[in-house]
Amino acid sequence: MLITGAELTAIVGSFLWPLFRVAAVVMTAPVFGAKTVPSRVKLMISLAITAVIVPLLPAMPAVEVFSLQGLYVTANQILIGIAIGFTTQLVFSAIIMAGQIIAMQMGLGFSLMVDPQNGQQAPVLSQFYIIFVLLIYLSLNGHLVLVHIILDGFTTLPIAITGLSPDSIWQIVTWASYIFSGAIGIAIPAIASLLVVNLSFGIMTRAAPQLNIFAIGFPITMMLGFALVLLTLINVAPKSNELFINVYQLVRGFH
Repeated sequence: MLITGAELTAIVGSFLWPLFRVAAVVMTAPVFGAKTVPSRVKLMISLAITAVIVPLLPAMPAVEVFSLQGLYVTANQILIGIAIGFTTQLVFSAIIMAGQIIAMQMGLGFSLMVDPQNGQQAPVLSQFYIIFVLLIYLSLNGHLVLVHIILDGFTTLPIAITGLSPDSIWQIVTWASYIFSGAIGIAIPAIASLLVVNLSFGIMTRAAPQLNIFAIGFPITMMLGFALVLLTLINVAPKSNELFINVYQLVRGFH
């Protein structure tokens, strides 16, 4: 059995190009791309997913792997993978922003800790929401749905010299602005309630200036904020699920 150089490079390309796309998704997607996950584990996950999906992929382009065109194909696969993972990660950015807004209203904006997802400091309340939404994401098999979307992406957006279309890039930019509305949608009940409380404290200050409103208002605002978080927690699950559904529909539409 003889294998020519062209056949060998074709075999390498049939595994290498999907690996670049999958590895880029794993490095940037939620759960897989967390800072707490070692790089070796990420590499093993990428190799395992690629080994499973390669036999199911369509034919690869007739391009030399180690040529200039092959370099373009590799770069496009990395950019596509980053786009998929980054777009999915924006959902968790919306959750972090919602927690920051509520924490600022409660007076807990100074209480920070390191977020294990991205390695950045975020309010403790944001960490609570992140853990809650992450458990929802895993319970709904969101990580497995992402793997299925990666497989479907090789059909809707096959491996080729061309990459993402301008329309898909513009959709990603538009979706990035959607994190603000998603964060407000989660935090709006607590924002409205705490705004009423702050207005009440303002009226009390005008009616009785001798009261130390800071000593009285801070613990009341904090306790009421925790009560509102507990009461509105039931609305976080459907809202986050809606965000995940929307982002997966967006990723499936890449072309």
